[in-house]
Amino acid sequence: MSAASHRISRLEPYLDRPEPAPTLLKMLVGVQLAGFREDAGLAQDQAARVVGFSAAKLSRIESGKGRRPPSESDVRALLRLYGTEEYEASVLLKLLQRAGEPGWWQRYDKRLMPEWFDRLVGLQEAAATIRTFEIQYVPGLLQTPEYTRAVVERGLPNAPAAEVRRRVELRTRRAELLLRADAPQLWAVIDESVLLRVLGSREIMREQLAHLVDITGRPNVTVQIVPLDVTNASAPAIPVTYLRFGGLDLPDVVYLEHIRSANFLEDRDETEEYRLALDRLGDEALTPRESLDLLRNTMKSRYTAAT
Repeated sequence: MSAASHRISRLEPYLDRPEPAPTLLKMLVGVQLAGFREDAGLAQDQAARVVGFSAAKLSRIESGKGRRPPSESDVRALLRLYGTEEYEASVLLKLLQRAGEPGWWQRYDKRLMPEWFDRLVGLQEAAATIRTFEIQYVPGLLQTPEYTRAVVERGLPNAPAAEVRRRVELRTRRAELLLRADAPQLWAVIDESVLLRVLGSREIMREQLAHLVDITGRPNVTVQIVPLDVTNASAPAIPVTYLRFGGLDLPDVVYLEHIRSANFLEDRDETEEYRLALDRLGDEALTPRESLDLLRNTMKSRYTAAT
């Protein structure tokens, strides 16, 4: 079996995924096309010129970006140029077909699911490992519905009730990711101030902290708290989400969210800086056991029913 055939044979299990994974499959199609191009000895601009694409278009195809996968005719044109063998081409075209199936989150309207957020949710659905650091809120995948409601109402005070309800529903559905049989590993580092900031009510905070205590009992969830008395913590100034995809030749991705947009970093030098920063934060934070004790103590001292 050729190296390319061996490489693509590992992708066959993704043809039988019970849930669509368009973001992952678009990325896999792009990575394989880039590999076929390199095997054919062609630079990206050369290949684009031969098939009549702009360099930007081929770059988008190979990176798997955009809401929709490339067209079958475009992919077939590239496969012909690269002289791809029949088996390899057939697997890739089947992956492309599945990449066109909408994920559950893509059924929400664009007001709730702009393109940058669509990509984040798709990447989280595909990730093998998710690392996150939060300085203001409990990470989205760990929020209770009532805490989410408080976050939405704080951020969008004029939003109609129906929109608030849909946003809560969306985030609650996202959190189900952690309960799947093939759930990713989640490692969340949270600043202690998040535990002390009352959102909604003290009862909501008590339920949220109780949820954190419960979910850290799952083998795929690790929570660490950076205590307030750690004054020299090497924390980034904004929340960070770091995604790794595990054995699929896909680059790690760092997600940095802003108010109405987000940045996705894939360059290895950039993502490595964030990986090291998260490693340092993990070293400076309380251990998972100490963090669990702090969660329980905070819940008891600040959010008991008597307060």
